[in-house]
Amino acid sequence: MSDKSIENREDIMEKLVSLAKRRGFIFQSSEIYGGLSAAYDYGPLGVELKNNIKKAWWKMFVTDRQDMVGLDAAIIMSPKVWEASGHIKNFTDPLVDCKKCKRRFRADHLLEAVPLSPQHDKEKPIDWKEVKCPECDGELTESRSFNMMFKTFMGPVEDDASEVYLRPETAGGIFVNFTNVVDSMRMRVPFGIGQIGKSFRNEITTENFIFRTREFEQLEVEYFVHPDDWKKHFEDWLETMKTWCKCLGIKDENLVLAEIDEKDRAFYSKRTVDFEYKYPFGQKELYGLAYRTDYDLTQHQKASGLKMEYTDPVTKEKYIPHVVEPSLGVDRSVLACMIEAYTEVAGGRSTTTESIKDSEVVMKFPYALAPIKVAILPLSKKETLTPLAHEVYDAVRSKFVTMYDQTASIGKRYRRQDEIGTPFCVTIDFDSLEDKKVTVRDRDTMEQERVAIEKLVEYLVSKFAAYEKC
Repeated sequence: MSDKSIENREDIMEKLVSLAKRRGFIFQSSEIYGGLSAAYDYGPLGVELKNNIKKAWWKMFVTDRQDMVGLDAAIIMSPKVWEASGHIKNFTDPLVDCKKCKRRFRADHLLEAVPLSPQHDKEKPIDWKEVKCPECDGELTESRSFNMMFKTFMGPVEDDASEVYLRPETAGGIFVNFTNVVDSMRMRVPFGIGQIGKSFRNEITTENFIFRTREFEQLEVEYFVHPDDWKKHFEDWLETMKTWCKCLGIKDENLVLAEIDEKDRAFYSKRTVDFEYKYPFGQKELYGLAYRTDYDLTQHQKASGLKMEYTDPVTKEKYIPHVVEPSLGVDRSVLACMIEAYTEVAGGRSTTTESIKDSEVVMKFPYALAPIKVAILPLSKKETLTPLAHEVYDAVRSKFVTMYDQTASIGKRYRRQDEIGTPFCVTIDFDSLEDKKVTVRDRDTMEQERVAIEKLVEYLVSKFAAYEKC
């Protein structure tokens, strides 16, 4: 950030939510009907940012690796999948109700708000009578278990035989296709299967914009390894995830790697590291890396009666592979990327005389992730400039996602593009008619360079390549 930058993380969220709606990143779902809690729609710029993140993740975690393949499994699967995995029995969270205002809360979320000493794990258990409702200070009920899976019915009759579930995670589809992938793609351990897809959890409490929602998208890998080699592969994936965080623009000081204690890990995990991020609303989980042992394949082998063993083609050893799982979320990736990108510059930074010299907002997305890569800005709407401006626009949009903007002063248009994170603005002026050159402005450096129109696409390609991180 420049010396004039303002950074008050506690104040960012409200401004970011406002910007997200005003500039077409993220809208409240069903807003014209009062909105639906914890449901959001990605607008024109939001879907571009989201797709860019998914594309970058797929490249780094799947296609750039020889030991990875992809999968796109069904959202609705046989209920037996979730019986075998333990989700129907164990996928629960503690629920409490307020006796006064009738609001419901996840017990663990309320406990997060209770100040605890560093030795809290050695203290006596918290008495729920000492914890009050955060909304009305009312008395809370005792906690009870609540299954978070969304249940629905398949077929015309709502009876027990037709009960199915929306998947609570994408991993299930990978595990049940393990032998299909090994046989069809001739994969050798170690290898992984990557998947991007929607998951659904009937969260008791939702919060903080797109941080915790009931419908969300996951970026997930199940990496199958020999039982003796899991530690090496765990460390390798840990480094890959660190690199990915840098690609999102996450600063080192905002990321914390937390080794999860045995009593707090999922029952199937023998080691878990959470990537925690310092959100404006507190330090919370961003991603997770878990060593799931052979739990999943073993459970599906028992439940289905089909072998999930792998036979080493060289040693002929037979074993059920163990799994290292890098689990990431698309929506939290978008949120962290937007928080990191959000920059306020005190006193403005535009060089044009008509610009208002108050603070300006610049979304400093990594150039590869920016929703709009290039903006074409004709200096005037006069007919003499329009044909050339459209000619430049057509040439550039064949290579990059491009926006054409001719409304308002050039200073205001620069500010609009800065606010949505466009890396390069290309201005066509009246000199362009004579010298066949345009002015290219860099979002971050504010440098302006005169470039020949016939060399413009080549110039932009080289610029994006220089800024490429992933």
